[in-house]
Amino acid sequence: MKRTDPELDHQLSGLLELLGPDSQPNLNALTGRMRDLNNLALTVKFFGYELARKLASDLPALKATEPFRVGLSSKPSTQADLESDWAAYWLAQLKIPRIFHRKLWEFAYLLQGLWEKGVLAPGKRGLGFGCGQEPIPSYLAARGLDLTVTDVGPQQAQSSGWLESGQHSTTIDALFMPHLVDRETFDRNVRLRYVDMNAIPNDLQDFDFCWSICALEHLGSIEKGLAFIRNSLGPLRPGGVAIHTTEFNFLDDKRTIDNWPTVLFQRRHFSDLARDLVEAGHSVAPLDFRVGDKPLDKFIDVPPFAHDFPDPVKAEWAPSAAHLKISIDGFASTCFGLIAVKGN
Repeated sequence: MKRTDPELDHQLSGLLELLGPDSQPNLNALTGRMRDLNNLALTVKFFGYELARKLASDLPALKATEPFRVGLSSKPSTQADLESDWAAYWLAQLKIPRIFHRKLWEFAYLLQGLWEKGVLAPGKRGLGFGCGQEPIPSYLAARGLDLTVTDVGPQQAQSSGWLESGQHSTTIDALFMPHLVDRETFDRNVRLRYVDMNAIPNDLQDFDFCWSICALEHLGSIEKGLAFIRNSLGPLRPGGVAIHTTEFNFLDDKRTIDNWPTVLFQRRHFSDLARDLVEAGHSVAPLDFRVGDKPLDKFIDVPPFAHDFPDPVKAEWAPSAAHLKISIDGFASTCFGLIAVKGN
């Protein structure tokens, strides 16, 4: 990764230290202005988490006993989505408590999109990219779908830090979730394969659908992420469905992060991609860039996030952590889902 000047880093680090060499307060002007910033951020965080907890506890009981069509668009995650019966239905199917967390929105969005496109049915063939340890393969296997799930090889995962963060499928066992499917059904319907998303093998063909959940922003650049979405239609049969979620820089249309381990896409990237796909003969669910106007749509969580909480408080604080929008290296971001159908 690129770094600033080491000497400048050293000087700034010293100026921002809370304590001097004798464990006395560091009283320089910069520290005086900045020393309470982290505590203020934590205060805002936990008021946001408490609001999310209260709103989740007040949600009405699920009414839907079967899925129903909502005409899902290509869109960002919103509070209204997670309040809806369509999202509640799919989270109940996954046996996940309904809280206001963007990761849960991604799961519900994917399943709703697959169901609306008619591919969430026994015998359909699905291809998952960067599946990590998500519950989707176990759920789909239980419904009788035939799945090839992929992740990067263990060596690449190690170098990228995915193994340490628990976000990688080192073995097929990482994807098996016994509360969703029995082992015999899972083994019959799911295969794991190591695949570089920047170089999809040509022998992956004739799938009814493919998906990825917050994986393509980690391919190295915005260009590579967009290329992956285009290339992901290659393994599909005509009429096959591709559903991908990724990071959306929704407040800044001028600046964004690129050429980095996590990149952030903007409106123009999704608009240009949709135009290119349509010109190539495919179809794309209409783009809707509205990020919502409810309280949790305006709560932008900041680091540290739950997995980075200090051990002394992690057990007490982490369970309440829930957000729809977050700050990624200073940019307000949320999840964006895109649905494309391969043309003839």
